[in-house]
Amino acid sequence: MFSNLALLAVSTTIGAALGETILGVTVFTRHGDRTSKHFPGYSLTSLGAQQNFQVGQDYRGIYLDSDSPKRILGVSEDKYVSSQVYASAPDQKILLDTTTAFLQGLYPPLEEVTRLTLANGSAYTNPLNGYQYVHIRSEPSTSPNSIWLKGDDSCPAYTRASSSFKASPEFQQRTEATAPFYARFWDALRNVHDYNPANLTYANAYDIYDLLNTASIQNASSAPANHAISHDISAPDLARLRTLADSAEFAANYGRDEPMRAIGGATLAGAVLARLNETVVTHGRRKFSLLAGSYDTFLSFFGLAELTAASTDFYGLPAYASTMAFEIFTENNVTVFPALEDVSVRFLFRNGSDVEELRAFPLFGRSETALPWSEFVAEMGKRAVTSVKEWCEACESTEGFCMVYSVPTTKWNPAAYAVSGVISGIVVGTAVVLFILAYRKLAERARARKARRARQDDVHRAEMGMPDKGAVSERTDSVGSESV
Repeated sequence: MFSNLALLAVSTTIGAALGETILGVTVFTRHGDRTSKHFPGYSLTSLGAQQNFQVGQDYRGIYLDSDSPKRILGVSEDKYVSSQVYASAPDQKILLDTTTAFLQGLYPPLEEVTRLTLANGSAYTNPLNGYQYVHIRSEPSTSPNSIWLKGDDSCPAYTRASSSFKASPEFQQRTEATAPFYARFWDALRNVHDYNPANLTYANAYDIYDLLNTASIQNASSAPANHAISHDISAPDLARLRTLADSAEFAANYGRDEPMRAIGGATLAGAVLARLNETVVTHGRRKFSLLAGSYDTFLSFFGLAELTAASTDFYGLPAYASTMAFEIFTENNVTVFPALEDVSVRFLFRNGSDVEELRAFPLFGRSETALPWSEFVAEMGKRAVTSVKEWCEACESTEGFCMVYSVPTTKWNPAAYAVSGVISGIVVGTAVVLFILAYRKLAERARARKARRARQDDVHRAEMGMPDKGAVSERTDSVGSESV
């Protein structure tokens, strides 16, 4: 569990060094306060939207404000410029709402920016006092791009690796040791329709914590489903529930001996590399990238990037609206994008919306908080999944977009092709002969049917006293001719 005091003790303040220039930032954010995941249709609450909005405002103050020492080089302060900003979220309402709220804080409504004056002198601005519509790339689960934000979804290998924790001696020991503690919460949860006393175990550590935590926050204003849950839980009990959920979820999403548990962090690492690299290859044209995801991806990345070596707090769940940021910068005061050897990367974390500052932490078990670009790329590359093919094969996924990678490949064999070519020629030749014979037979039958119909028609005409069909003159007029 994160402690703000601990963060202050082990981290480095991010005040820009004298002469330092920020070139671009990539941010990964968690949603704000929401209703419990236990119930279908869970969603961001008004409090959660405000939390994400506040965080967006704070990032605006750090990286967009003209008076900030950490303002991104050349960034548009007030007007949203699509070429400068990238935003992406899974096609899930709670995460799309999270991204929208963050971006509302980053680029708030501004009438002057969106005002349009027509030829007749009338003026218009966007609705909601000049609302700025920042484009968000919504990634459905059927899209290969969904893996970069939710790499553990639709990944059978992850499911197996994560579930294996429940077979470990560590899990069994915790389950037995905490059984009396969890049994105490039956009165608080007895009205949850699908719960019974047998559910109150360490195996459901996160779900139990989530149910009681959301009830303790939202109280009488929460969703109807939460009204049946007692919110009268002591602070020490809630803290212990949180600590147990921390341990269960971290173990399920990272393990040194189970690399597939960290697949979500690995794909996020690939996404971060791609976004930062876009800033580099465009010489700073792309300035701010925002990605949205879930707590499990945070935990997975914490373990994968060895942030637990910087602080044991990284073993814990991130708070609502937490963000981690990757700054790409140069230590020089520049007005144009510098040479690549002068570019560095820094990792920063902010635990929730109530913490005032982003704080820097060293990655990969190192002591320094800034790494040269080349070293950062090398270290992230060791941990990252960087292609859809790599993910599909590692996950053994059956998603539709993985089918192209599941087709067996064979080596080119000219000799085998020569033999098969002869066989194919024989088969094709035989098929052609059979087709011609069949066609002739069908043609003969068609001519016979036509002759029979003609004879029957002649008999009918004779019986009716009509002239033979051949005696009637036929006239073909040109198109547009008039009849006389």
